[in-house]
Amino acid sequence: MRVAALYDIHGNLPALEAVLAEVEREGVDAIVIGGDIASGPPQPREVVELVRSLANAHCIRGNADRLFDEEFAGDEGLAWLLERLGDEQAGWLAGLPFSAVLDDTLYVHATPLDDTTIVTELTTDEKLAGLLHDVEQPRVVAGHTHMQLERRVGDRFFVNVGSVGWPYEGAPGARWAIVAEGVELRRTDYDRKRAAELILASGHPRAEEIATENILATPTREEALDVFGG
Repeated sequence: MRVAALYDIHGNLPALEAVLAEVEREGVDAIVIGGDIASGPPQPREVVELVRSLANAHCIRGNADRLFDEEFAGDEGLAWLLERLGDEQAGWLAGLPFSAVLDDTLYVHATPLDDTTIVTELTTDEKLAGLLHDVEQPRVVAGHTHMQLERRVGDRFFVNVGSVGWPYEGAPGARWAIVAEGVELRRTDYDRKRAAELILASGHPRAEEIATENILATPTREEALDVFGG
């Protein structure tokens, strides 16, 4: 089975459309949408509509999809997001399953234990082995940190496929992966100028910051690792 793993879209419709066009050319058997689907400008509603229209998609929940959790109360941009999504779409996001299993691979947003724990290249083998200890499958695919990563501990393989919408790679472009017998980490360029213009016109409270620092340019891995650690 060939699976396209698309994580951390964060409302970036132009990036998602470009990736899906490439996915269609690949002729995959399934798509996994790995959480943090809509939380960001410019077009969260349209992103959710497109994702839900995909006949072969398996959607899981990310931490930013838990829109009604108390920890997000007062979060900057939440009111903007909920207004655009409406109750039905917000409820759909919040009700998504935590994980999915396809073939020999477990798909989660961050780790098999929760949707917030950080795994990066700085994470020790001991910590990563503990996070994967009770997993039945030999391979775990995740996202959350917006940085692509491949790690092996013991007989288990951990892959972060990166972010479609807001990568932290030091170079713009949507990140995703094809998961088959092996894993092919991918980068897809898209019309980033159009995406930035849509974001600036969106009315989001962080529109200028997101457009300039996450779309037209992106944080470097080093900058992200300084924040995330291991």
